[in-house]
Amino acid sequence: MQKNQTSADQIVADVIKGIEEVKGQDIQILDLRAVENSVCDYFVICNGTSNTQVNAIASSVQKLVSKSLKEKPWHIEGSDNAEWILMDYVHVVVHVFQKHIREFYDIEGLWADAKTVTIDSAY
Repeated sequence: MQKNQTSADQIVADVIKGIEEVKGQDIQILDLRAVENSVCDYFVICNGTSNTQVNAIASSVQKLVSKSLKEKPWHIEGSDNAEWILMDYVHVVVHVFQKHIREFYDIEGLWADAKTVTIDSAY
């Protein structure tokens, strides 16, 4: 790893803070490092209750990670309809869903080989 490259663990910690600041729900971290052919080191998955909250979560994550770590997402998809926003930080991919969309796509089920950590929050 390059000296100035932010670690995936630091990004995950700030992503979770960003989600919690706007009351994102059902936060899970999927550790994909031991999964063969995985696309990144971690998925962070959460959901919001509306497209407004999904956008607010993505915005909060982006601002916090940018301010704290000076990292910007390499790519963002889904902001237009805000049913599922994907934020790609290369080693960490953040998925912010509306609940029914999360249930439909079942990312956790697709990546069932990953070690999963559930973040307990008050929401």
